[in-house]
Amino acid sequence: MARIAGVNIPTNKRVVIALQYIHGIGPRFAQEIMEKVKLAAERRVNDLTDAEVLQIREIIDRDYQVEGDLRRETAMNIKRLMDLGCYRGLRHRRGLPVRGQRTHTNARTRKGPAKAIAGKKK
Repeated sequence: MARIAGVNIPTNKRVVIALQYIHGIGPRFAQEIMEKVKLAAERRVNDLTDAEVLQIREIIDRDYQVEGDLRRETAMNIKRLMDLGCYRGLRHRRGLPVRGQRTHTNARTRKGPAKAIAGKKK
């Protein structure tokens, strides 16, 4: 099992897919990394040599912001909006949808499970 950027990536999957287990690396960045290391698309993680794993690790450390740093930056951006008191910050603070979605119905992901209201039944 290879460990890259503090994440154990699965051994039996193709490298392109396995790299996407790292927070901050999606399909596009995974493909870019494969091209920089000059690996074939059908290569699997258990076929990689230690030198190739080291090369992938170095490229990710040098060129991409992943895992803890990325999570920290995202949290700081949200905290900045909340401290400013702008509309988006207030929506984050109240746990409501931030990007203009309706809340009369739906929005259960942000609002949590529905709460029964006493005296509402007719």
